[in-house]
Amino acid sequence: MVGIVVVSHSQKLAEGVLELAKMMAPTANVSAAGGMEDGSAGTSFTKISKAIDEVYSDDGVAVLMDMGSAVMTTEMVIESMEARKIKMLDCPVAEGAVVAALEAMAGATLEILEEKVLATRTIKKIND
Repeated sequence: MVGIVVVSHSQKLAEGVLELAKMMAPTANVSAAGGMEDGSAGTSFTKISKAIDEVYSDDGVAVLMDMGSAVMTTEMVIESMEARKIKMLDCPVAEGAVVAALEAMAGATLEILEEKVLATRTIKKIND
C-alpha cells in the first residue's frame, strides 16, 4: 500500500489532517510530520525522514506539504533518499490527504494516486 505523509509547519495541523484522513480511510498507512522536535512551528528534516520511513513500502510514498519551507525541507529529505519511490504532491493538504488515503486503501498505485490527488486542486466547494 502506498504510504502517505502530511508535512506542515504545525504539528497540530499535520495531526489534524491525518485524523481526518484516517476517519475516511481507517486502514491507510499515513504519518504526520508537523512542526519542530520541540513542538514549535517549523519543518524538521528529521521528522519528515522518520515519517517517510514509518510508512515506506515498495509501493512508495506520497508526501503532501502545506507551504514554503515544508516543500523545501521535503525536497532535501527526498534527495537524501534517492533510491526510494517518493512523490511530492502539490494539492490542498486536507482534501489531498483524504483522497490519497482513500486511494491508497483501495490499492491504487502511486501514479494513479497522484492523478486522483492532483485533481483536488480544482474541486469547488461553493458554486458561483
